[in-house]
Amino acid sequence: MAPDSKVSHLCICTAVVIAAGLWGIFWIPQRYLDQAGLNGGWAIISQYLTCLAILFPVAVFRYLKGRQTGVSLALPGLLLGGGIVCYANSFLLTDVIHTMLLFYLTPLWATLIELAFLKQKPGKWRVVSLPLALAGVWVVLGEVNGLPMPANSGDWLAFAGGAIYAVGAARVQVSRVDGVFPILFAFFLYGSIVAILQAQLLSAELSLDMDVLLGDAKWSVLAPVLIILCVTFFIPTNAIISWAPTQIKTGLFSILILSEIVVGTASAALWAGESFGVREVLGSLFILTAGVLEVLLDHKSLSGS
Repeated sequence: MAPDSKVSHLCICTAVVIAAGLWGIFWIPQRYLDQAGLNGGWAIISQYLTCLAILFPVAVFRYLKGRQTGVSLALPGLLLGGGIVCYANSFLLTDVIHTMLLFYLTPLWATLIELAFLKQKPGKWRVVSLPLALAGVWVVLGEVNGLPMPANSGDWLAFAGGAIYAVGAARVQVSRVDGVFPILFAFFLYGSIVAILQAQLLSAELSLDMDVLLGDAKWSVLAPVLIILCVTFFIPTNAIISWAPTQIKTGLFSILILSEIVVGTASAALWAGESFGVREVLGSLFILTAGVLEVLLDHKSLSGS
């Protein structure tokens, strides 16, 4: 790995850690939207559609210029966007601990995908970093007794979401993408389709009540808040997270996004009065150490290696 590629590699990994970590405070705007009347399955649909509407003029401009828009990236878009839809909706159908434990088996799926389908041999440090990362997740979210086996529809959504997202990251790694925009647009375009279809299939469970849209939601407040959130949070963070697998390997990527758990645990302790004791500190250190091992010591973690 050349010196300049090392610097670029570190920058990309740092950006992923920060972007994913910001999702650890995602619960704050979500709680605000819920209090303003946008609850149930409508929350994720409105967020995807608002981002899509903001990006649509750029897609039209790129189309007229003969550049890739992302419409052709249906499979990566369905997998990445759909995986996050499953994750977001699972919070409505099961407890937070089971959702995060089952979704964040992603590093395991990513490593298996690298071996079986991408024909890539993970670096020697993966035998340390993978167990360490999963152990960190387990320790931080250690209120579950025994294996977190899926027991209800929310659990299965989280479990499936993690696997689907890992496959999507692998698919992006081997896709030819013209910059960041196409995969970002595909994420929101096809993710919106999955969100709408999933909400219809699980309308009773997700409380998909039309009264929320027609009267209960305070749109004079919600509309500007949604736009601000999309421009400053959803679009920038997803741009980094969706594009990163084109630059770094799927397994490394799946370990770096565990920063969401670290930040989420700390933010809940700071602003929601939840505990942050020895277990949370120890688990966070496991996760961070796994990321450092992969980034600094594994020289095979570039997607082209």
